[in-house]
Amino acid sequence: MKQADINKISTEQINDKTTNIDQMPIINILELINDEDTNVACAVKAEIKNIAAIIEKIQKNFKTGGRVFYLGAGTSGRLGVLDASEMLPTFNSHDEIIGIIAGGESALRKPVEAAEDDENQAELDLKDYNLTPKDTVIAIGASGRTPYSIGALKYAKSKNAYAIGLSMSKCSKFREFADDVIEINSGPEVISGSTRLKAGTATKLVLNMISTTLMIKKGKTYGNLMIDVRISNEKLFYRAVNIVQLITNELDSLKIEKILKETRDVRLTVVMLLFEVDLTQAKIILESTSNIKTLIEKKIKNV
Repeated sequence: MKQADINKISTEQINDKTTNIDQMPIINILELINDEDTNVACAVKAEIKNIAAIIEKIQKNFKTGGRVFYLGAGTSGRLGVLDASEMLPTFNSHDEIIGIIAGGESALRKPVEAAEDDENQAELDLKDYNLTPKDTVIAIGASGRTPYSIGALKYAKSKNAYAIGLSMSKCSKFREFADDVIEINSGPEVISGSTRLKAGTATKLVLNMISTTLMIKKGKTYGNLMIDVRISNEKLFYRAVNIVQLITNELDSLKIEKILKETRDVRLTVVMLLFEVDLTQAKIILESTSNIKTLIEKKIKNV
């Protein structure tokens, strides 16, 4: 990349509001950072229709076994891994959304800055997963021109996977290689070029939208309740108790706790309580339906 090219990227430009930030009192620095952050949600909102159209395309394959891959370098890669890693405890989702960072696992803790310039490494990283046309690859890069992310898009296209570029700059280079792009105009950073700031926040907001919406549409929630929560610690156990109580209106929390300790599963516990059946019968009932909400609401209505 030439100096002339980098000067065209919005996240690399000078923020006129912060040129004297090094002379400001702490309170004014914080207020200025906060003011800039308030613009991020509005920038994301401006792209909602485009994001929605892209999610519609993703979910057609996601519902039937397609996977979503996030790839990026530096902050972009870390945010992808962060979002993907939350799918297991939140939705009990195994390897449906996968995060990959340039430079590998060590890059999560320590910067491996040169890794972003290796376009070929993205292909090597993805080859381990045997991409299919049902899969989606979301290449993330604040500048919209990161070589590693471009490599991911190229490889995705070669495998007929759905290739999406996620950038914080308009008219990004991702457009040349992606099927579709999401471009958020997060604007110049408080510290010029420090894309861990507004660009990072915008990236996380978009990833939140994509993963959460896909999981909702796959039936991983009951209303806004985490019906597939993975019970892996005490906090999540009692969250599961609360969820079961809200769905079934069962007042005896000790009864719920006893069943949950046996099932370790919110869905099964709800069915056992509502249908007054044992674990084996509850599994049969669940296997017979494709829509847990319809099953539960029909039963509640008839009680």
